[in-house]
Amino acid sequence: MGVDNIVFLEVLEWFDETGQELLHRLPERGSGEIKWGAQLTVRESQAAVLFYKGRACDAFGPGRHTLKTGNIPILTKILAAPWAMTSPLRAEVYFVNLKVFTNLKWGTRDPVAFRDAELGLIRLRAHGVFNLRIIQPVLFINTMAGTMGKYTTSQVNEYLKRVIVSRFNDHLGEELDTIFNLPGRFDELAAGLKKRLARDFVRFGLALDDLYITSITPPEEVQGAIDDRSRLSVIRDMDNFVRMKAAMAMEKAAESPGEAGAGLGLGMGLMMPAMFGNLQAGGTAGTGQQAPSHCSECRLAIPADARFCPYCGHQQVILRQCANCGKNLTPNSRFCSRCGHPASEQPQAGRCPECRAENLPGATFCNQCGSKLS
Repeated sequence: MGVDNIVFLEVLEWFDETGQELLHRLPERGSGEIKWGAQLTVRESQAAVLFYKGRACDAFGPGRHTLKTGNIPILTKILAAPWAMTSPLRAEVYFVNLKVFTNLKWGTRDPVAFRDAELGLIRLRAHGVFNLRIIQPVLFINTMAGTMGKYTTSQVNEYLKRVIVSRFNDHLGEELDTIFNLPGRFDELAAGLKKRLARDFVRFGLALDDLYITSITPPEEVQGAIDDRSRLSVIRDMDNFVRMKAAMAMEKAAESPGEAGAGLGLGMGLMMPAMFGNLQAGGTAGTGQQAPSHCSECRLAIPADARFCPYCGHQQVILRQCANCGKNLTPNSRFCSRCGHPASEQPQAGRCPECRAENLPGATFCNQCGSKLS
């Protein structure tokens, strides 16, 4: 696309060939002299935001749109002589991909601490996948992408994985007492974790469509203890089990050729009475399409592409939000109109009083030692 020509108007459109781009800027090398009358084409799975003179002017839905800037063909170049023939009326268009990005993986890079009611303090590894989509294009650009020419899932995935793991540590400590009760609860734990993560994602204009836990695994020595407990629960009569094993050993020894097999069989035969006597004395052991959104103010269902709530008039194109209560803030506001929290302050990360490890804001349990945070 030529944005510095003198006569011709621009035709702006974008196709994601990789399937991994969340956002793409035109022109790619920075801002340009997008002229009055330039044509912007937006697909059904996209949204576009025009930045003019450094500010977000408007958001565009699917269709063809005519852009209105202060750059007039030929005349602009003449008037830009004091600036080396470069117009100071800079503009750029950000295309935002609204599709659902699937199969994004998350997992614990280091094991997380978990206080098990039966096994004590153990460390667990967890892995899963999640689906992501953008619901507030302007908020996403202002808070996460900034002025980057493009933004991909690989760039955002590393940060989101750390957030998921930290919230998973808190959620597991509150909802699970022992890993022996883990089977059959993966869906329940995943649903609760998704609800807990909703606010972490929405503050960047993102939505967590789905989250799945594929595995939660303890260390090998803990797995061995679980296997031993499972074997004991299957073997309900330890006395008869030991007798059967001894008989099988005698039968195998008797089948061995030569004197060695005969001697081993004789030795086992002499040991059997004492073994069975001890067992009797000791007893036994055994045991596709974009979903409609909701107004953040009145919570009523509204069209996904609505700019204002048709019921309460609340603005849906969010520029930024209050870090304390999530209220939509106007561009130049200094305090939140709902809770009075300063607009410039963000929640601070907390440190564990036991191990001094840093945790995400709002964390309940330490992600290193499992201690409860004050």
